[in-house]
Amino acid sequence: MSERPTTPAARAGLVADTALALLAERGMRGLTHRAVDDAAGLPQGSTSNVARTRQALLELAVRRLADREERVLALQDLPAPREGTDALLDALALTVHRALTQNRDLTLARYELALEATRRPELRAHFDTAGARFRTHLTALVTALGSPSPDRHALTLIAWADGLLLSCVAGSYHADPPTIPDIRADLGEIIEGMLGTQPAPRNAPGSATPS
Repeated sequence: MSERPTTPAARAGLVADTALALLAERGMRGLTHRAVDDAAGLPQGSTSNVARTRQALLELAVRRLADREERVLALQDLPAPREGTDALLDALALTVHRALTQNRDLTLARYELALEATRRPELRAHFDTAGARFRTHLTALVTALGSPSPDRHALTLIAWADGLLLSCVAGSYHADPPTIPDIRADLGEIIEGMLGTQPAPRNAPGSATPS
């Protein structure tokens, strides 16, 4: 690190980002206050000044994770359903592909925190609150698409995406993640089944390019 953060907010951000990186690299056991100080290039005790306890450090990581994933997914910036299902599918496929590739470490950190939340009820509440913003966006999206059961269909899409991410980031497909056209085809089939529509295929090479 070339410069130390000069404000409390900047230092908290650095601590949170470093915690997420350590979770992806070393797992939950590798996340300690001292490890964050070392990895971030901060004086010993700096992380404790930001997050006194392990619980506070985990909560800080969860909040930062939600903020960063919100920027990655950018659900609020997706094309409106009135612009056509095809444009929406293109954007959703890019979003999922980014989570699989460019933001793989962030996805790994999320799984570490999700598993830890199953063992820490006090962390569970923070994790669920952070995740609620994504459910809200997605439920509104499928409602606008004309879903007759938006809550159930939002769960279906989330479960599909989580399953794909787990299989391709940490599971048996980690060495062979799907292409953007493959992801788009899957999404099209799911949405077609939900809504009884048939989006146009996007099979031609170069039809979608990751940003």
